[in-house]
Amino acid sequence: MVAYEPMTVAPAAGRRREELGNFLKARRAGLLPADFGMPGGPRRRTPGLRREEVALLAGVGVTWYTWLEQGREINASTQVLDAVANTLRLDRAEREHMYQLAEATPLLTGGLRGPVPAEVSEIVCSLDPLPATLTNGRFDILVSNAAHEDLFWEWHSMPCVHKNTLWCCVTEPAARQKFPQYEREVRYLVARMRAAYARHVGDPDWEEDIRRLCGMSREFADLWSRHEVADPEPRVRTFIHATAGPLTFTATELQVPAMPDARLTVYTPADEPTKAGLPLTRRPS
Repeated sequence: MVAYEPMTVAPAAGRRREELGNFLKARRAGLLPADFGMPGGPRRRTPGLRREEVALLAGVGVTWYTWLEQGREINASTQVLDAVANTLRLDRAEREHMYQLAEATPLLTGGLRGPVPAEVSEIVCSLDPLPATLTNGRFDILVSNAAHEDLFWEWHSMPCVHKNTLWCCVTEPAARQKFPQYEREVRYLVARMRAAYARHVGDPDWEEDIRRLCGMSREFADLWSRHEVADPEPRVRTFIHATAGPLTFTATELQVPAMPDARLTVYTPADEPTKAGLPLTRRPS
């Protein structure tokens, strides 16, 4: 019998493959044998499909798939990854996430550490009176215009130590009262961050940010452990403003070609009461 030994991998590559294994396990656990016309059987210790069932359905070797979930250094062609993705019924965002973790697509090196180009900052500011902000994959606020700052001026009940959209939700005790779609939207934001993380596994800034968030928020830690990923899409969000009352916006994200890891989010009033109430959010100059 030939003994196979996993190859030594660099820390970042090892973390990426560990992340891939955890993602595959989470997706496998969400599928039932009955989904594929197979009997469930009485002796299943864990929910979902077994590894050997995924391998059989995908037409790959059981040992190969086991090693993939274990984070071993193995070659994974796009054709084989396609078969695994189809078996696990991954959507577009999940499929792209898996490819990035398997290093089947180009990876970004490092985070967005350079200054924001002046012309990009000018675009964000020029969108006033529509609230607008530029964020990176972790939802750090890189630039925000005056309308956005005025809208959220009284958001915090405690001093804000983070300029980060996600942190401002999960660490603010009053966020649920001020944000009716809180649970749905925080879950979406975490899924977006998880998708972006595939390009930054092993990045010290990302790893420390995730570690601190998990330590401060059990809610975030639970959502992060689900390995859910999502694509950007227009979202309807309502905020309860102290003066203007309920304001409902459509939050639309736009790509910034000069900054691949950044997104411009613009809040446009979703109804007439919000359009009429938006001026009431402005602070006296």
